Amino acid sequence: MGYADAVFVATLVLAALVGVVLGLLGGGGSILMVPLLVLVAGLDPKEAIATSLLVVGVTSLAALVPHALAGRVRWRTGIGFGLAAMVGAYAGGRIAEFIPGRVLLGAFAVLMLATAVAMIRGRRNQAPGTAPTGRASWVRSTLQGVVVGLVTGTVGAGGGFLVVPALVLFGGMPMGAAVGTSLLVIAMNSAAGFAGHLASVTIDWPFAAAVTGLAVAGSIVGGLLAGRVPQERLRTAFGWFVLVMGVVVLGQSAIAT
Repeated sequence: MGYADAVFVATLVLAALVGVVLGLLGGGGSILMVPLLVLVAGLDPKEAIATSLLVVGVTSLAALVPHALAGRVRWRTGIGFGLAAMVGAYAGGRIAEFIPGRVLLGAFAVLMLATAVAMIRGRRNQAPGTAPTGRASWVRSTLQGVVVGLVTGTVGAGGGFLVVPALVLFGGMPMGAAVGTSLLVIAMNSAAGFAGHLASVTIDWPFAAAVTGLAVAGSIVGGLLAGRVPQERLRTAFGWFVLVMGVVVLGQSAIAT
């Protein structure tokens, strides 16, 4: 097996693991996929970001199935949030054309670190029944969706690392439901962001299809495992996971060319 073949196999194996994380935590797909495509597969940061949106979007749809069958998806909230996020994600994808790849990676890392800290602290302070209701809830959800979409569309994330905390901390949603619902939002958000990036990035479609296939398989496994993990452990794991990966991506942005 030559070096190129070994790199390809390694990429596929790691893509499957990314799928497991996405299905289990409802986020983290792009957080892992972008560094994987840059560091292991050797893609240019902008190509990696666009490819990641494609892979994570399709994978999220597959991961959504076991969560939906288990009743862990809040469809009304997810669709409303997702539609608002799609508007921001498409705009973010077009804006990314004018921002250097190294800067995008750095911004991605900073957002990850800020979100991780908020998630870890918020889980201790969030009290039941504090979420807004009625019109206030709808307005807040829409604004959050647009902002999340704009940010994640620009830096190439499906949005789970921002959507899950938003649904838990501000929407008062149980972690299990937030994970399942976030996958719906991620799929919608990724589609819009990917459409925005297509205007300026060329995709290696056979490679993307292979990576997507393995990630989908992993996501189904992760979705099945999610129902077996206690809510508090899942929430804690998500916060610390994003924190660690934020440090990794920040380091990558510092050496990216």
